[in-house]
Amino acid sequence: MKPYLNPYLLYKTVEKIPTRNGYGDALLELGEKNQDIVVLTADLADSTRAGKFGEQYPDRFIECGVAEQNMTGVAAGLALSGKIPFVSSYAVFSPGRSWDQLRVSVCYGRANVKIAGAHTGVSVGPDGATHQALEDMAITRVIPDIMVCAPCDAEETRKCTIAAAKHKGPVYFRFAREKTPVITTKKTPFELGKAYICREGYDVTLIACGPLLHEALLAAEALAKQHIEAEVINSHTIKPLDGKTILASLKKTACAVTVEEHQIIGGLHGAVAEFCAQKLPVPVEPIGMPNTFGQSGEPDELITHYGMRAKNIVKAVKKAIKRK
Repeated sequence: MKPYLNPYLLYKTVEKIPTRNGYGDALLELGEKNQDIVVLTADLADSTRAGKFGEQYPDRFIECGVAEQNMTGVAAGLALSGKIPFVSSYAVFSPGRSWDQLRVSVCYGRANVKIAGAHTGVSVGPDGATHQALEDMAITRVIPDIMVCAPCDAEETRKCTIAAAKHKGPVYFRFAREKTPVITTKKTPFELGKAYICREGYDVTLIACGPLLHEALLAAEALAKQHIEAEVINSHTIKPLDGKTILASLKKTACAVTVEEHQIIGGLHGAVAEFCAQKLPVPVEPIGMPNTFGQSGEPDELITHYGMRAKNIVKAVKKAIKRK
């Protein structure tokens, strides 16, 4: 295991913090260092953790009300005037409801807007299907000139937010509602567009993003006990995909499993499958939402119900290996 990972990540004692907390903490850091940082929200200041910034820097905080499309337009105008706006809402609303404004007002003009989509995946829980963003990576990834990210824990979300502020151009990044394991540390390297090998192996490549990276690591440990060595890649940036790192791994393993809390159509699996079709055709098995909407339930219950646990990853690995 790479030394920069949290040494407790394989145990139940690992600390759990909502990834959205990392977003709120990063905004405070950015606000202190850069007067051009502006934060906007659509009546979800507390849920997205953007409210911390509003309390500290009220003159650079804009409450737009329940009007995500207008908020995106306002952010585009702020960016074109030299500011660095962070748009904060639930991902089903932004980019979901404001996709047209994101496409035309932000990306078409390469406005320097950062879109933070909260409450992604089925782990949103009791709020149910209408509030569980499962298509957000797909609908953003298809737009030209936007970067798409899914950090794995609260610490990586903090780093992603800070890195997004430095990146010139549109960035979309998603985070979850539920507390999830903190599997990286402040020393863990992070670079937009750069995937990292968390565990080395030679039988199969596990490519994961978001909090489910933890399940991929648990699966790799379970597979090792069965004499199957899995290489685990944290692909926190879905667009642009780090093809160099992924290709080098696939040349060793010749098969892969993708792991994401998103529809398997159009998200990480779609990106990896497209890449493999062009560069190195190998079996790629998906773990994610199987072309269905979510439902109300407890987060852990829903992750299990939709087959996104380590045991499901183990089964997918064996299937991928048989297809070599």
